Amino acid sequence: MALLRQWGLTLGKWAGRPVARVQEDSGDPGVRRVRDAASAGDWATVREVLEARPESEDRTELLWAVGETAGVERWIAGVLEAEPEAPLPRLVAGIRHIGWAWEARTGARAKDVSREQFEVFHARLHTAEQWLYEVAEREPRWSSPWYGLQITGRGLEVGQATARRRFEATVRRDPHHLGAHQQQLQQVCDKWGGSHEEMHAFARTSAFGAPGGTLLGQLVAVAHLEEWLSLDAGADAAYMHRPEVAQSLREAAAHSFRHPEFVRSGAWIQVLNTFAMAFSLAGDRDAARECFQATEGRVTKFPWYYMNGSDPAAAYRKQRSSTGR
Repeated sequence: MALLRQWGLTLGKWAGRPVARVQEDSGDPGVRRVRDAASAGDWATVREVLEARPESEDRTELLWAVGETAGVERWIAGVLEAEPEAPLPRLVAGIRHIGWAWEARTGARAKDVSREQFEVFHARLHTAEQWLYEVAEREPRWSSPWYGLQITGRGLEVGQATARRRFEATVRRDPHHLGAHQQQLQQVCDKWGGSHEEMHAFARTSAFGAPGGTLLGQLVAVAHLEEWLSLDAGADAAYMHRPEVAQSLREAAAHSFRHPEFVRSGAWIQVLNTFAMAFSLAGDRDAARECFQATEGRVTKFPWYYMNGSDPAAAYRKQRSSTGR
């Protein structure tokens, strides 16, 4: 219960349950500001917000707020013409083309995606790669273009060796970049051509190779959820209730959000949501309650959409109730 003591909370003082609502971002005011500016085609404000967040502080969330905004692909073309040598417009164009590519593909299973959809998907990803490589050449210290290339690489199926090189290029510039590690974890999952063994090894090496208190402990929980997701009903619950799974989660929690150096910044709410889901599925009610109380009803789409894609908050509420909260 170290986390609860750190925040001045105890289970005994818990009075009722906060309403569970999906939180669209980390609470960073810059996210809404940059999203609104992108929607309005206000490049001056988009640039101001992005330039105020140095690469060393990980501006992934800000970039995705722009990249997931419809219409950016139209007005960014004029910015590129007006600023032909500037790297930031190219970065925005590259990230937007990734989001735009997935809009064309949709989240459907591959067998349900048409040939025409795949052609548009791949064309937009190739354009994204062009912009991102140009940024990487102009700004060799930036991690963001390499992180973007990790995502385009999986969509274009560049293979494990190339994917690994892109991941290593990102973390050379930002060793504890959570998004980069999340992408590489997906890359080595069984469903993307890796294996459960490789996935778990990567998660543990990354989490415990980082200083205590970083967000990377989440990777251990995500790896267990990925294996749980791959199993049939019955076998999935049996897997999560293995004693070694609960022990693994407790070790990762101790090195991550329970560590005294843990800082509530960036994607910390997503990290707590992930542990809440994993601990609840593992039957560790006390640990799960600790995480649910810490999130205060703030639900992140990942990982709850693994349980309910249309209503992640409903999945959160169900698991929270199962722990007695």
